[in-house]
Amino acid sequence: MSLQKIYNLWFVQVLLISAVAIILGFIITQTDIVGAGGLLAIPFVIIYLVLLSRSPKIGLYTVLNLGFFANGLIRYSTAPFGLSLDIFLLLSLIAALSKSTSRNFKYLKNPFVYGLVVWTAFTFFEIINPEARSFAAWFYSVRGTSLYMIQLVILTILLLNEPKEIKTFIKVWIVWSLIACLWGLKQQFLGVNHAEQVWLDAGAYKTHILFGRLRVFSFYSDAGQFGAAMGHIALVCLILSFGPVKFKQKLLLWGLSGLFFWGMSVSGTRGALFVPLSGIMVYLFLTKNFKILSVGVLVVGLLFGALKFTNVGAGNYQIQRMRSAMDPNDPSLQVRLTNQKKLSAYLASRPIGGGIGSAGSWGQRFSPGTLLAETPTDSWYVRIWAETGIVGLWVHLGMIFTFIIAGTVMIFKMKNDKMLRQMAMALFAGFVGIAFASYGNQVLGQAPTGVVTFMSLAFVWLAYRWDKRIIRTTPIITD
Repeated sequence: MSLQKIYNLWFVQVLLISAVAIILGFIITQTDIVGAGGLLAIPFVIIYLVLLSRSPKIGLYTVLNLGFFANGLIRYSTAPFGLSLDIFLLLSLIAALSKSTSRNFKYLKNPFVYGLVVWTAFTFFEIINPEARSFAAWFYSVRGTSLYMIQLVILTILLLNEPKEIKTFIKVWIVWSLIACLWGLKQQFLGVNHAEQVWLDAGAYKTHILFGRLRVFSFYSDAGQFGAAMGHIALVCLILSFGPVKFKQKLLLWGLSGLFFWGMSVSGTRGALFVPLSGIMVYLFLTKNFKILSVGVLVVGLLFGALKFTNVGAGNYQIQRMRSAMDPNDPSLQVRLTNQKKLSAYLASRPIGGGIGSAGSWGQRFSPGTLLAETPTDSWYVRIWAETGIVGLWVHLGMIFTFIIAGTVMIFKMKNDKMLRQMAMALFAGFVGIAFASYGNQVLGQAPTGVVTFMSLAFVWLAYRWDKRIIRTTPIITD
């Protein structure tokens, strides 16, 4: 009798169903409903893996979407959602390498990848840093320090190498940013929910409630990340509106940009102001219209002067918060400078730093009580300096400057597709803005800013390559 005929017998089917029911019941009794839920999720996981193996870009878009709220989920669950980004990146990389052609691999020969390879190699060299206290700290911290960056650039180049993908990327980014901004609006006017209140009560209130006012953080990791992210997407929307788009689209982009600027202001993140200010100057320079650039410099100068030398808007909390960023005597700035002096003395005899993961939250977790763990770094670059020393800081800054120079040259050479060039300028100006703002906050290595920033860099390179093949504007870019 064949297996199919045996299976068709009714009593065999009953036995199989009973066996599944018994197994499920046993799992529920041993692990509660969570275990059963995990078992029931297996078929969906298998289906997802099959789809990802066939179309690896599904995994990359999963990372992009998950990056917007993964860090914020810690307020609702203790599950390691951050590690889920690693899993999806790894699965996507494996699938991409198995699917990519030699033609796609040629695209990896560019200054962005070269710079990241050098930086990533240095972060792996830090494993043998004699000052490092914990390999586990290195493992957890190196993900955001270099591994996410290089994987995102490589995967974007390999998987999203069609012009339509840059539009999809920007749309996903805008939609999630809009949802985040609306959630921030809800926090501002209706208050936080229970999980967010518990998070504040656990200690976050020290940095998120100032003078009785909430620094809005939405469903991002913190207000600093939210503010920088809002300034970032506001800048991108504003620059896109200057491109060859229909008037209705301009109105929509202006409205979105205004809303996102509001989100930036209510975050109370002073350093976020430098994202749009520096980014718009980069954009004006890239246009090669030096008359407009001169006007832009004048406008930014007037804005800076109004904040620093006048009392305009003194009754508005958000404006006063931004004005304090210009005050050299600001108490917060003085504390940062004191901490940097302390770090300078410690690092004078440690040219490669105290080891990746020795500062910040990972330092407090894996090497509590040490000077690096207990001294706030605040800035992304100060953290790099503390963990990798003056040598690592120069390697990292060398990578950033390489990106800026290479991106500028690429955009200057783009001449065939105006809208494609406009999108490249928006993404590149956003990267430079985030690079500037990272002096005040650790936003470059955190999701979602780190995810969209390094995917943006990859799209600048791809746009440059696409533009070289385009004779005239194609509908796929301008529709």
